[in-house]
Amino acid sequence: MSTFKEMGLKSEILDAIVELGYEKPTPIQEIAIPKVLESKQDLIAFAQTGTGKTAAFSLPILNQIDTSKKGVKCIILSPTRELGLQITADIESYSKNIPGFKVVAVYGGADIMSQIKKLERGCDIVVGTPGRTLDLVKRNKLDLETVEFLVLDEADEMLSMGFAEDLDAILGNTPKDKQTLLFSATMPPDMLKLSKKYMTDPFEISAGSKQETNTNVTHQYYKINSRDRYPALKRAVDIAPDIYGIIFCRTRAETKEVAERLAEDGYNTDALHGDLSQAQRDYVMNRFRNRQLQLLIATDVAARGLDVNELTHVINYKLPDEDAVYVHRSGRTGRANNEGYSISLLTAKEESRLRYLEKKIGRKFEKVPIPNGKDICQKQLFNLIDNIKETEIANSHIDSFLPQIYEMFEDMTKEEVLKKIVSTEFNRFLDYYRDAPDLNKTSDPRERERSRERENDRDDDRGGRRERPERGERRDRDRGERSERSERKPHTTASNMTRYFINQGNKDGMSPKILMGMINSNLGGATPEIGQIEIMKMFSFFEMESGHTSDLQRAAKDMEFNGREISIEESSPRPSGGGDRGDRGGSRDGGGYRGGDRSGSREGGGYKGGDRSGSRDSRPREGAPRSSQRPSGSHGAKRRTRR
Repeated sequence: MSTFKEMGLKSEILDAIVELGYEKPTPIQEIAIPKVLESKQDLIAFAQTGTGKTAAFSLPILNQIDTSKKGVKCIILSPTRELGLQITADIESYSKNIPGFKVVAVYGGADIMSQIKKLERGCDIVVGTPGRTLDLVKRNKLDLETVEFLVLDEADEMLSMGFAEDLDAILGNTPKDKQTLLFSATMPPDMLKLSKKYMTDPFEISAGSKQETNTNVTHQYYKINSRDRYPALKRAVDIAPDIYGIIFCRTRAETKEVAERLAEDGYNTDALHGDLSQAQRDYVMNRFRNRQLQLLIATDVAARGLDVNELTHVINYKLPDEDAVYVHRSGRTGRANNEGYSISLLTAKEESRLRYLEKKIGRKFEKVPIPNGKDICQKQLFNLIDNIKETEIANSHIDSFLPQIYEMFEDMTKEEVLKKIVSTEFNRFLDYYRDAPDLNKTSDPRERERSRERENDRDDDRGGRRERPERGERRDRDRGERSERSERKPHTTASNMTRYFINQGNKDGMSPKILMGMINSNLGGATPEIGQIEIMKMFSFFEMESGHTSDLQRAAKDMEFNGREISIEESSPRPSGGGDRGDRGGSRDGGGYRGGDRSGSREGGGYKGGDRSGSRDSRPREGAPRSSQRPSGSHGAKRRTRR
């Protein structure tokens, strides 16, 4: 393997990457960097996320940029603002020793005027999402005539998110003699068409096959009955004490439901879906990156741009529709030479699809039994013992208390003390999984019914999850809810009103009357008009006459309700169309071109009146198994809004 120095990179760049800890190039870097340095030929590179793609294209480009020339020399397009900001931060690190170099990120969901000002001051590289980039081009604020390099990062993701027309328009405004670098994990038909239209005799390189997933990832699946999907998910989590992962769901509603149930069962988790505003989305993602959350429940679109190297698990609550999406999901674990697990929960009908998926990714799925209660308890118990053994003793703080501690335990044997210490942390797991059914043997309808009854009995003992109606009652109820939704007229936010999010719901005792009184009593002499109020379980929305945001947020800093700090922030206005269309479009934000950039979050998504958030207090419920492996820093954290 060659070194970065042997590739011919300038000393300014070499010094920067050595300081960052780069020692040897990754396989994709070893192939791509010399090729881009030596040739102006267009390039198609196949590589998974987490393989060092950003350095593979940015280092050779930085090596060739002449900062003395005016104009933008390079455009880098990414599917989401999160990935774009990450690329920008990496480039800033690589280029810190290059005099006069500037990089600017442009993306939807942020003030376009501040981005225009940065462009007007001049820059060498622009990193942008397709919607906002095209918006700036149409406003004549981003001139592409001087572009020498164009990079499409995660091109298959951009196409799957519906950016084909935007990419077509952007590429059509760039010089024909530029060098185009296309990086992707897969080669869908739309990308093949794009490459044929805008690339000239591209050279193909790969750090693996075009579909193959990361070799550090073990692909497993549980064969389940559909009614056992959530219990099987819990067991997949409980059998891995140090799990730090993402659970992928197919719809926003499913994401919220799974996140809510896990939170009720005591897991340190939150949801990431299209109904969150960009501020709420950033808050959740930052908490997950900082390991304040152990599990993130997400849709595929919402999770795009989330780059975390230490993930141990990816769990597919349900398989995605497209094989390429599975490649992206599983590629989020097993990075940086770490081992990872991609676990799928499959019914007999879904199991038949594995043959086609295995053929396309070139990997075999291992069928593993759903863990039973005994295995889980044993795994958790010995993990607890290991943690106790490895805990460092702060002698200076504890020594003064030891005489009193010894006195308190003097009538107990060493064995009794150990049992009590372990039981203090472990009894909840034992209680929950005592007499737990074997989910591998619930294919028989009678056994499945008995299993469900036992699960319901345990739920009742733990304080009771909502009672589940019989099948006929559920069908009638669902039919009634669909009818009610179809008759409900969509509400739109008036132009003179601003919609706000507040981290208090009916679980906290919040009501429309209390909320109105709280607002009026804390805004001093101002008496703005208050519009529609929606009280949810864990949070609420309200509309208020525009022009009072700063006064409201200033007042909220000193407000508390039932011992909890108040957090208020602007939310997106409710859409005029109504209905839940899934996560297909992401957020349509920014400028004047078809609503601007479509990124991972649907800024205008809005909540339906009955939706559950998925954002919950992570404290264990009585009787529910507490996750004994919370990430460092999460213990004893002051409860704040998750939004």
